[in-house]
Amino acid sequence: MTGDQMQQETTDSATIRSYRPDDQKDVSQLYLEGLLAGQIAPDDTGADIENIAEAYFSNERSHLWVATINDRTVGMIAVAQEPGHAAEIRRLRVDRAYQATSIAAELVETALRHCQTHGYLKVVFDTRIDPQSGPDAIVEVFDRFGFQHTRTKATADKELHEFYLDLYRQRGPEADSS
Repeated sequence: MTGDQMQQETTDSATIRSYRPDDQKDVSQLYLEGLLAGQIAPDDTGADIENIAEAYFSNERSHLWVATINDRTVGMIAVAQEPGHAAEIRRLRVDRAYQATSIAAELVETALRHCQTHGYLKVVFDTRIDPQSGPDAIVEVFDRFGFQHTRTKATADKELHEFYLDLYRQRGPEADSS
């Protein structure tokens, strides 16, 4: 798959493509709608959403995509480079009207392909879940892709669930010797 093909894909339900500056308003709206109880988490400044070019396009190993249907932005996901050969999946959001669709899985698949293409060995992801409502559908999506739940931390009235995917095991050590 070429870089151009990876940057935009049309699926049965949505087109997933690289973020463009004219997506800023929609991405900001998805970010705000995705905040639990309308509150930014203590360890999340949201600065990346205010400066997407620097956060996700200053090096080729980071990226942000949007999912669109009929030119309407209905989802987003980002990959941020972490120390070593690690990546963090960030900003996974899907418009409420489309949460019962395959869009989240399609976004995750796009992000994971990017991680594999850029030689990441592990991928981390965390999500906050209201303990009263139980695990949400996104946990099931990450389970399908082989993510392992590594720990849960209580934060105020929410639980922070951390997940990990070992891409090295998936591709095997022989891939490094080529």
